[in-house]
Amino acid sequence: MDGIVAFAPASVGNVAVGFDILGHSIAGPGDRARVRRIDEPVVRIAAIRGIVDTLPQDPRHNTAGRALIALRAALDLPYGFEVELDKGIALGSGMGGSAASCVAALLAANEWLDPPLPVDALYPFALEGEAAASGGRHGDNIGPMLIGGLVLATADRLVPVPVPPQWHAAVVHPDAVLETRRARAALHGDYALDDFVRQSGNLALVLAGCWRGDAALVRAGLRDVLVEPRRAPLIVGFAAVKQAALDAGAMGASISGAGPSVFGWFEDRAAAEAGARAMQAAFAHAGLDSRCHVSPIAGPAAGIIRPDEREASR
Repeated sequence: MDGIVAFAPASVGNVAVGFDILGHSIAGPGDRARVRRIDEPVVRIAAIRGIVDTLPQDPRHNTAGRALIALRAALDLPYGFEVELDKGIALGSGMGGSAASCVAALLAANEWLDPPLPVDALYPFALEGEAAASGGRHGDNIGPMLIGGLVLATADRLVPVPVPPQWHAAVVHPDAVLETRRARAALHGDYALDDFVRQSGNLALVLAGCWRGDAALVRAGLRDVLVEPRRAPLIVGFAAVKQAALDAGAMGASISGAGPSVFGWFEDRAAAEAGARAMQAAFAHAGLDSRCHVSPIAGPAAGIIRPDEREASR
């Protein structure tokens, strides 16, 4: 057979105040995985294409491969999977490029199971896949890709967070690479207890604001006092780009995932589009070209691409 194809969208991890536990998906960019069932009880990465083609093909060191190895082991499957990846998210962009590959592969492989698992049951295997790239089992990118929208992703559960449909994010990706492991290394060291208390309060305000549709609460809370100060020096022009978003009316702005992408939350699409232009101008002033994505914060979930949809997209 030709295989089953799935698509996983990009995402904004951390959302400033929810380090490793809060994220939302982005409409537009994403990764595709084509998965075939094979008789041999192994996982093979047959091809890697797209804007990134230098990923490991050893499945133990590839996020998609490692996720499928974990799936096979947990279910004691007598058969294996062969995977082809089409990358649409740049690695080191801060938009969940490593997570998207494993989520798309898991969703496609799940279609071969009889019966398929519920989508949230794929979460532990996706966490294992993510660890191949970042060295940690964190779900802030995986969760929103699996179920869509804004998601609180703890070690063992996914909690969707309702967001007003008119709220949009502007995500601007400069022509720069910031490896996740390097960005995480910048976080080593001691933190003040007062900062943890402030960050907890900010996270609570953002979650309450989303549930209530109260932009004022989000504006009061969408401020990262723990991670952003340590990672900001790694991103050329960050302070000016963040300020451009705030000047354009953002409820808040910060680093998307590990960076160098920067996101801002806005109360409607028109404001987000204006904010994206201002943020791109700030990056340009710092000497960096960039690309922007404007998406509802309640973005899409990963999904299977049916044969007729594949033909239409060619």
